[in-house]
Amino acid sequence: MNRHAEAFLEMLAAERGAARNTILAYQADLEDLAAFLSSKGVELGQADAEHLRGYLAQLADLGLSARTAARRLSSIRQFHRFLASEGIRADDPTQLLDSPRLPTSLPKALSEAEIEALITAAATLPGRKGPLAAALVELLYCSGMRASELIALPLAALRAESPLVVIKGKGGKERLVPISQRARDLALGARDPSKHSRWLFPSRAAAGHLPRQSMGLILKEVALAAGIAPERVSPHVLRHSFASHLLGRGADLRSLQMLLGHADIATTQIYTRVLQERLREVVEKHHPLADEGETE
Repeated sequence: MNRHAEAFLEMLAAERGAARNTILAYQADLEDLAAFLSSKGVELGQADAEHLRGYLAQLADLGLSARTAARRLSSIRQFHRFLASEGIRADDPTQLLDSPRLPTSLPKALSEAEIEALITAAATLPGRKGPLAAALVELLYCSGMRASELIALPLAALRAESPLVVIKGKGGKERLVPISQRARDLALGARDPSKHSRWLFPSRAAAGHLPRQSMGLILKEVALAAGIAPERVSPHVLRHSFASHLLGRGADLRSLQMLLGHADIATTQIYTRVLQERLREVVEKHHPLADEGETE
């Protein structure tokens, strides 16, 4: 890794507050590009657009998905923008590159009945895990929070006088999200009174709060208890379920965008496709002419 790449990674940590896993992902992407460029006799940071196109073509030849290629291109773009902004390069060759075309994927939401089954099953887990699991499921589903947002929620966020919770999302941007009284009671009831911590869900982990991996494992246990395939249940799926169910019951996209903390409403609009797909399936299943190919 050359000094310019190291400076870029240091900037991510110092100025953008990037998480360690994010920095490691950028580092891995740049190291892979550096290896390719080295085989062409080019140093990292000195590639032109043709070199970078050759790298992207190699990724396709290796069978990597468009999504993986797009993520690596994003890392490369950020690196070259940094070089240009620092005056290390006079140009940005990534401006001449086209992004890989990604397939549009639909969020895989659970049904409302499956959510109810999860909420019921969560409380049946043994010991203190039951109250914790119930609080996690309830909060994730009733608020649409990301996993990272929930585990980093301070205890002070649950103010008795307000039904709204301040969420610090991506890029440090804050938004207000309402949570139900039941979710609030479950969260406070899940806390170990012997533990004094600023976090809503304290832990012995280095960060002081519940790790994302632990949350994921708890949700898998809840899924098994509810009779649902564990691979179908995750914090992300509960977030998608929150959004899909709200939209299905008449919520507007702008409100949904604010609740989810999406910077661009185009990100939120994917949920309209979820609703359209669901309505199409209803017609195909229940319309008397569906079997005759009369409906679309």
